[in-house]
Amino acid sequence: MANFRTLTSATGLLVALTLAGCGSMNTPYNTDASGTTYYPPATTSGAPYVQYGVVQSIELVRQDNSGVGAGTIVGAVIGGIVGNQVGGGRGNTAATVIGAAGGAYAGHEIEKRNQQQSEAYRLNIRMRDGSTQTSMQIATGDIQVGDRVVVENGVARRY
Repeated sequence: MANFRTLTSATGLLVALTLAGCGSMNTPYNTDASGTTYYPPATTSGAPYVQYGVVQSIELVRQDNSGVGAGTIVGAVIGGIVGNQVGGGRGNTAATVIGAAGGAYAGHEIEKRNQQQSEAYRLNIRMRDGSTQTSMQIATGDIQVGDRVVVENGVARRY
C-alpha cells in the first residue's frame, strides 16, 4: 500500500512538472542576454514610427540556454521513480537517489542537444535628434557600422 501511495504521489508530481514545462521557454527576438527587452516607441496616430540615424556598433548576442529546464526535472522524477522500484530499506533509498541523479543528467543532456542556440544582433544607432536607440534583430541584412538607416517600428534597414 505504501508503494502505491509513493507511486501515485510521484505520478502526480510528474504530471505537474510536465504541464509546467509546456510553457514557452523561448525569449522574444527583442530581448538581449541580460534579459532587457527593447520595445519600439509607441505612436498615437497608428502610423508606423519612423526615425533616421547612423549605425554606431553591431554586436552579436548569443542566448545561453544551459540552465535547468523541464528535461532535467522530468528526468530526475522518472529516474527517482525507477530507482525507487529497486531493492528495499537503505538500498532502496540509495537506488532512488542514484536514479534521480542519473535521470536528471540524462534529461539535461537530451534537452541540451535538442535546443537551438538563439542569436540576435544588437544595433546601436545614433539618431538624427542626437539620441541613441538600440535595435535587436535576428539578421542585419547588409547593414554595417557607419551606414545610414531608417528605423521603422524598432527594425532598422539601410536606405
